[in-house]
Amino acid sequence: MAKKSTRTTPEDSQASTTDSAATSTASEATQAATSATDDQAEQTTAVDPTQQITDLKAQLDAKDDQLLRAQAEIVNMQKPQQKEQAALLKYDGQALAKDVLPVLDNLERALATPADDEAAQQLKKGVEMVYGHLQDALKKHGVTEVAAAGEKFDPNIHQAVQTVPVDDDHPADTVVQVLQRGYLLKDRTLRPAMVVVAQ
Repeated sequence: MAKKSTRTTPEDSQASTTDSAATSTASEATQAATSATDDQAEQTTAVDPTQQITDLKAQLDAKDDQLLRAQAEIVNMQKPQQKEQAALLKYDGQALAKDVLPVLDNLERALATPADDEAAQQLKKGVEMVYGHLQDALKKHGVTEVAAAGEKFDPNIHQAVQTVPVDDDHPADTVVQVLQRGYLLKDRTLRPAMVVVAQ
């Protein structure tokens, strides 16, 4: 059997040297790339503190501005609702008061009827008591009678249904007679007084 030759030829030695040089060059390139990356990272993280503070202040100012605007919008939305709620509370019971006014008118008509005998007088006293209690209840809730007779005509609280000529006792635009009483709920007209006006 023939023995294998283990001798190194000049070609093999040159190939080995070339491989070693290539490996060394690749290693140096890797180290250089790693060094460059580290330098870039250091440059990226090394931000100017003054600039960073300025940026943060600008962001904080922007957030403060947004917060103030949002609060202003909320306040503007709440104002109409608060006014509406205040009006509802102030004029609470307006519909009920309007419905009670005709009852008050009927009691006044009943009291205007003459009572001849004792039974009618007793009945009239009972009607007077009911009328008085009803008026007190309305006053407690802010319902008051419109001032009319002898007053200057006011279209906001008076409704002229008839006119009469002016005389010495009744100057122009003066209420001469009240045909139906008017009522206010606090400062709002529930029902204008029906009046006769001097013209």
